[in-house]
Amino acid sequence: MSLEIKICGLSTAETLEASLGAGADMVGMVFFAPSPRHVDLATAAVLGAQARGRAQIVALTVDADDATLAAILDALRPDMFQLHGHETPARVAAIKARFGLPVMKALGIAAREDLAALPAYEAAADRLLLDAKPPKGATLPGGNGVTFDWNLLAGLDLARPFMLSGGLDPENVASAVRLIHPPGLDVSSGVERGPGIKDPSRIEAFLRAARAAEAEGEPRRPTGNTFADATSTGTQPTPPSPARETSPS
Repeated sequence: MSLEIKICGLSTAETLEASLGAGADMVGMVFFAPSPRHVDLATAAVLGAQARGRAQIVALTVDADDATLAAILDALRPDMFQLHGHETPARVAAIKARFGLPVMKALGIAAREDLAALPAYEAAADRLLLDAKPPKGATLPGGNGVTFDWNLLAGLDLARPFMLSGGLDPENVASAVRLIHPPGLDVSSGVERGPGIKDPSRIEAFLRAARAAEAEGEPRRPTGNTFADATSTGTQPTPPSPARETSPS
């Protein structure tokens, strides 16, 4: 299975076209008013028409109620809901059943113990998005431009596909692909020139760097249900690029 790449937080026709033209597999739109990447329903409908049939359309929400999800579904006609709040596995399953769409659940990772939540969510969601936990004091759930220790995912064996997120950018994405060989990547703030302002040149550079790293060899996905200690292999990730001062998703 080839690497799937999602550009999230798109809000203009220009940056959406840059993502589609550069070969993004998924494009994400944020429906969360406090975010600088938030789009209203009318804008989402226009962008959805532009993207439809060219990439999977993902609607990102944060603890949204059913009425909000129904309005997004009517306006955007997304291919998938991305849940980026505190939704429980039961809530994930209920949304999937009610709306009949695939659901991706975002989970924050900072330490090995955070991986304990994965099995319950894997049973409810169609795929997982493994993101960096928000820094202390952050008011929004994602897009903070910070990474987590990618070695925590070494040896990760899931039945569902996952996307790696959190602080990825054109400068460090190749290191992430080489180390983790994730099934998918998700980027937002790492391809921006300011909070919520996507940069077409960074979008293109991100996709180019990720695809080049993927082409270096077939993913060597580890098997088993344990998490390999990086010190046992001597493999260490390239230090990620410094975090950008941007707002969350």
